[in-house]
Amino acid sequence: MLGVGLLAGAAAQAQEAGLAKPNLVLRQLVEAMPRESGQEVRVLTATFQPGDKTVHHTHRFPVTVYVLEGAFTLELKGKPPVVVKAGEAYVEPPLVEMTGYNRSTTELTKVVIFYVSSRDTPFLDPLH
Repeated sequence: MLGVGLLAGAAAQAQEAGLAKPNLVLRQLVEAMPRESGQEVRVLTATFQPGDKTVHHTHRFPVTVYVLEGAFTLELKGKPPVVVKAGEAYVEPPLVEMTGYNRSTTELTKVVIFYVSSRDTPFLDPLH
């Protein structure tokens, strides 16, 4: 009977070969998600040249940043800087003042940005 169990396990592994498996990058409880119906999911990409930065801003909703290449530094009001490296993700909290940077002097930073918001809500609110 043990031999049959071992063979069944080997067959199951063989069936799984060649199947892509998702890799969990980030799992985080978030607050302030929109609750009305008709929400939009948006996915954006951005490339930061060495030394580039975002405008000083806030978001009205959580924004997830996934770094494809390089490193992305976030300075959030009242918190130490956060460095998100290639293959990592970070959830930017809503209503917190922030600026994002590519601090490298030689490397590009490429990111994917995704979020859920109420229809037609601006991506960010610039602060002056």
